[in-house]
Amino acid sequence: MIKRMLWAVLAGLCWSAQADSLDSLSQFLKQTRSLRADFVQVVTTPAKEGRPAKPKSSSGSFAFVRPTVFRFDYSKPYVQNIVADGHSLWLFDADLNQVTVRNQAQALGSSPATLIASANDIATLGKEFDLKAAPAEDGLEWVIATPKQKDGSLQKVRIGLRPEAGQVVLSQLDIVDAFGTRSQMRFERVEVNPSNLGIAQFSFVPPKGADVVRP
Repeated sequence: MIKRMLWAVLAGLCWSAQADSLDSLSQFLKQTRSLRADFVQVVTTPAKEGRPAKPKSSSGSFAFVRPTVFRFDYSKPYVQNIVADGHSLWLFDADLNQVTVRNQAQALGSSPATLIASANDIATLGKEFDLKAAPAEDGLEWVIATPKQKDGSLQKVRIGLRPEAGQVVLSQLDIVDAFGTRSQMRFERVEVNPSNLGIAQFSFVPPKGADVVRP
């Protein structure tokens, strides 16, 4: 009898902790109108023919203003800019001196950017993703988001959230694509709703002399 009661208590605590992660995601979406942070990204491709996978690291800065604009500015090891200005998605590769521009809505679809930068509430996000609470790990609350459209390039995303000082802060994204490639992105020096972040900072003008490609 005592064992059954103990297991019931533990199960209840586990369920409560997992439910809290969905509540935290909802709070993050409602409270965070804009965000600016640094990031470190580690991409690991599946091993092939007995050869171990080689993780590749990069770093830079990230910002968004909901619901339509965001930018990733990679600084290491190569300079790249990914800018969504509300109409177009721009990708600038400094080494190639090439800009690729696509329609933003068509290019994004069910992407990680939709998870963190576009949806204003959990109901809107639930239209594109199946959301499931996961156990706490590494001091973070986790939610697993799986695209409802199964024919895309994204398999699933784990969203790591950290409640602090009455707010919920985005701490990590763990992305797995349809080919099994894992991209782990950790956010540092996160600023929530910074007063000096405006729409004008999300415009992009191709550098002079750069090739502009419109697929």
